[in-house]
Amino acid sequence: MDNKITLAIESSCDETSAAVLRGGREVLSLVISTQIPVHQKFGGVVPEIASRKHIVNIMPVIDETLQKAGLSLSDIDQVAVTYGPGLVGALLVGVSAAKALAFTLGVPLIGVNHLEGHIFANFISHPDLKPPFMALVVSGGHTSLVHVKDYNSFALMGQTRDDAAGEAFDKVARVMGLPYPGGPQIDRLAQEGDPHAIDFPKALQEKGNYEFSFSGLKSAVLNYLNSMKCKNLPVNKADVAASFQNTVIEVLIAKAMDAVRESGCDTLVLAGGVAANSSLEGRLREAADREGIRFCYPDKLLCTDNAAMIGCRGYYQAQAGIYSDLYLNAVPGLALTDL
Repeated sequence: MDNKITLAIESSCDETSAAVLRGGREVLSLVISTQIPVHQKFGGVVPEIASRKHIVNIMPVIDETLQKAGLSLSDIDQVAVTYGPGLVGALLVGVSAAKALAFTLGVPLIGVNHLEGHIFANFISHPDLKPPFMALVVSGGHTSLVHVKDYNSFALMGQTRDDAAGEAFDKVARVMGLPYPGGPQIDRLAQEGDPHAIDFPKALQEKGNYEFSFSGLKSAVLNYLNSMKCKNLPVNKADVAASFQNTVIEVLIAKAMDAVRESGCDTLVLAGGVAANSSLEGRLREAADREGIRFCYPDKLLCTDNAAMIGCRGYYQAQAGIYSDLYLNAVPGLALTDL
């Protein structure tokens, strides 16, 4: 592994982040500027507001990152940036800044898939981690099972057909009157409830099916709440949160463990914003332990959107000569595909 210095930028949703890495896994500095307080009053991220905030934050965040690393722009060997998936306006801010810096400095530009970045966060938290392994990516907009065969070779086992797990958490939290972001609120409330109080449905349970669907579950929770209201019956919100969360976690664990067995891997990694859910992490670890499978999980700071994971992914792309030109554009619907 060489010691190239990578400046990484992430702006796919509502976090403006920059990081400086030496080599692929040593984070010299990481700055994350969150917009959660701005969007809380709307109950979710407003794309136009997010884009404008990124414009204001992007250069100060990059400057602060360089200062914390004790480096200047002249020390940068390459620039990595998220170009999708995400909110198009938000992505464009990061991509434009990265292209300007790469052009001005005369260094390579590396466009990174945000979902691949989430997987690579595990390489930072676990220096001895090497492919092959199975990755369960669970975020606000995506739920996927990915067989990571090598640093630049992936096979998509399955992904969500509709709502992602994180999206379902936020929508259920909203109908229950919980503040944004909903995932952590559901997680906290669920600790007080009975996970078996309400029998919510699970979709796509056929053996060997690695696709996910949480739209029906979200509707089932809404129907339950409406039914209780129509009958003038009290709702135990803790039981609803616990039963909903338990259903999601059981689906994720069952499919992840089946995928690990089929792939022949001996390691399972968890990635994405929903990885910060304490119940998911704990129960997935227990399931892996029962099967004698190594379980890896990023530091909490690296679960949510951050530039360090983008820098790590970008480094390994550069190692394989996978660069971008200055025509790089934002691709909001960028898929995680087989490589």
